[in-house]
Amino acid sequence: MLKKIVIVLLSAFAALQFIRPKPNSDAAPNANDLVAHHPASPEVRRILESACYDCHSNRTRYPWYAYIQPVGWYLARHIDNGKKHLNFSEFAGYRPDSGARKLEHAIYEVQEGSMPLAYYALLHPDARLTPEQSKVFVAWAEATRQRVVAPPASAQP
Repeated sequence: MLKKIVIVLLSAFAALQFIRPKPNSDAAPNANDLVAHHPASPEVRRILESACYDCHSNRTRYPWYAYIQPVGWYLARHIDNGKKHLNFSEFAGYRPDSGARKLEHAIYEVQEGSMPLAYYALLHPDARLTPEQSKVFVAWAEATRQRVVAPPASAQP
């Protein structure tokens, strides 16, 4: 009896591997990407790519375990939720007040140490922000937030 239960469970697990979520992987950077409209230093770009973009952009780098279901489904839901709050790939499509609020929230989360999420940083050591990296990100995000709130006169219609 135990052998039959194990076989059924293994068969179900194997069948689940064929039901995969749609990958969050744009082939090219989006024209609405935040850094396409608000230049960032190479250091800020590294921070965004290593600590933010996997969950907050349309270009996720998937680890090997993302291809094992149901882990893949969990990650897809997590990424969808992260993009709902802030999607750097679609940032230029936000209204200025909304974009400014999203950046203000990102600044707060980084300053509080809430972002990147602890379990994400545990599994992705390159995403752990040093105090200096946090300061660099916050300074850039605050300057960008100010530009979003009050764009240069040449950018206004």
